[in-house]
Amino acid sequence: MKLFGLAGWSGSGKTTLTAKLLPELMARGITVSTMKHAHHNFDIDQPGKDSYVHRMAGAKEVLVASANRWALMHEHRGAPEPTAAELIAHMTPVDLLLIEGFKREAHDKLEIHRAANGKPLIYPEDRNIVAIASDIVLPDCPLPQLPLNDVAAIAAFIVNHCGLVRPRDRMVRAT
Repeated sequence: MKLFGLAGWSGSGKTTLTAKLLPELMARGITVSTMKHAHHNFDIDQPGKDSYVHRMAGAKEVLVASANRWALMHEHRGAPEPTAAELIAHMTPVDLLLIEGFKREAHDKLEIHRAANGKPLIYPEDRNIVAIASDIVLPDCPLPQLPLNDVAAIAAFIVNHCGLVRPRDRMVRAT
């Protein structure tokens, strides 16, 4: 499974870009999953639901399943926050895992930069950033730059950078 991250400050457009990249990558025959880091106390459970009652009563893990989906909630209960690698171990393998956030982790990343945010660039402090998608040209940046709104170009960069080959190409090369 190939890993590729989208890193940037809050409000830079990481989630919007991820949502646009998914159909673009899948149209290329690539299976994709995502992993998102939240910087705040988030909850996918609701008070009054049985799973919430189980969790509040002290369960370390609660798995909720239906005919359409399942979700596993794991409470740290004082343990340190897991690393991206520890979380990835729980994922079902696919061709590409897009990782949103986790900007301090050591996997290759595309920095998402919006000039209007007024935030500093991340790449000078993170050697795992391999390119930048921005709404402006960054004249002194030595990394490849992609227009933030050119989803096809960004998808092509990720595919090429990760060495992903579409299933159709695998068949041609195998003969």
